[in-house]
Amino acid sequence: MEDLLRYFQRELPGINDFLDKEADQLSGLVRDVAKHIIGSGGKRIRPMMTLLFARAFGYGKDDYHAIACALELLHSATLLHDDYLDDAELRRGKKAAHLVFGRTETILAGDALLALANEMGARYGNSRLSWLLARGIMETAVGEIEEIAFSRNPSLDRATYMEIIIGKTARLIECACRCGAALAGATPEQEDAAGRYGLNVGIAFQLVDDALDYASPTSETGKPEGGDLKEGKVTLPLILLMEDGDEAGSEALLDALKEKSLSEAQCEDVLAQVREGRYSDKTREEAARYVEKAKACLDGLDSVEEVAVLKQAADFVLTRTK
Repeated sequence: MEDLLRYFQRELPGINDFLDKEADQLSGLVRDVAKHIIGSGGKRIRPMMTLLFARAFGYGKDDYHAIACALELLHSATLLHDDYLDDAELRRGKKAAHLVFGRTETILAGDALLALANEMGARYGNSRLSWLLARGIMETAVGEIEEIAFSRNPSLDRATYMEIIIGKTARLIECACRCGAALAGATPEQEDAAGRYGLNVGIAFQLVDDALDYASPTSETGKPEGGDLKEGKVTLPLILLMEDGDEAGSEALLDALKEKSLSEAQCEDVLAQVREGRYSDKTREEAARYVEKAKACLDGLDSVEEVAVLKQAADFVLTRTK
């Protein structure tokens, strides 16, 4: 992971500085909300993916920050809206924005970040970049809508679960990779390879995220332990538990999730069962298969440094503890 760490240490200051300056140009409470979410940390995976693929395909200019950071702003906007919709209390260990600044201000800040991201992408006069950003926003919104619908009528439908995580997480990472390729003027085939890498990394990323919800304490993740369960979300660790359980017990749990009537004691019992059955570990094993698919998409790329970092970035997804 040395190449990955060195690359991130070199590039992150410029990315964070650019994000901070763009947020400073927003007005009033919207600026404060934006700086709250942008300054709360984050791995900056999306802008780094854009940068890595731009350079992997031979982009030599230093004007990449606007499109790279546009992807981070899109992601930040979805976090603001998600936390509001989920009535979340924590984000990356800090109090959620809607509890600090108010719900109206938080929604407006999310809207402002979406608009700013689109404006940043348009600065290049490259219609492909603008189209990719628009599609990324639409597919992410569809994923969030599907997740809400699924939580209202939960089931053991793995196919629907996969569609949701592809929409709400993987498509935006795919978009970041495609934007890097498009910025460099890559061929359609090259852009597709970058997109497939991002899609598979994105799926793995969300699978690990869902595993962490059942396996890591709040002190590491910055989010309440078992938060997905308490919000009535059916993710892979829970699906695996119910697939191995008896039908009556699974139906009762699904009904309780639908009604959001799980007691604290019932939540603790489900969390214990997931741990005992190693369902979080099994979810990580599923993520590992997508990581291997992602790395295979890099075959044929000549850029030694960027390819090495991209492979290490994919492997890093599996080591996450927060």
